[in-house]
Amino acid sequence: MDNTHKWNDAEKLAKKVGETLRRIRQERGLSLQELASMTDVSKLTLGNIERGEANPSLSVIWKIANGLTIPISALLNENQEVLVSRKNKGNKVLSANEACTLEPIFDASNYGSLEIHRAFLKPNSEYSPGAHQAGVIEYVTVMKGELKIKIQDDYYHLYEYDSIKFNGSREHAYINPTGSETVLHFVMTYSKS
Repeated sequence: MDNTHKWNDAEKLAKKVGETLRRIRQERGLSLQELASMTDVSKLTLGNIERGEANPSLSVIWKIANGLTIPISALLNENQEVLVSRKNKGNKVLSANEACTLEPIFDASNYGSLEIHRAFLKPNSEYSPGAHQAGVIEYVTVMKGELKIKIQDDYYHLYEYDSIKFNGSREHAYINPTGSETVLHFVMTYSKS
């Protein structure tokens, strides 16, 4: 895949996120300023995202999703009746420090209560999404490699095919303590709180 193709994919994703964000904001009768207050993302940045002029980082997408109390996949995935999700073929979002690449696997239709992701954590790196909105439960399985996960002040060390379940509204971080990529499978459920 050459750089032009990657740029076109990023441009397509930015346009998709922008269109979806505008639709959700308008459905809820929110101004850009109200959305900025809810998400802690500037009005200017939100406007640029809605126009497809900015490709938001994973942390910005999380802030928007948390502020709107929707799964991030509601902003990233297209609605289709049958969808095959292939590794490295779907939408991708990078964390601000580029340590983690997140691939939403299937759409959470109508801002649903479940989302599924693949995540690729670079060697010797850390991804700290912070706390999510109340009612988020995360289920994480290590598909390849090792993972240290910090939840509040506690650490858990997981190995290949180990899984963990925890309240996503608690501060947490994902740490790859090895020299090889760690591949994770996320399932996140959202309850109305």
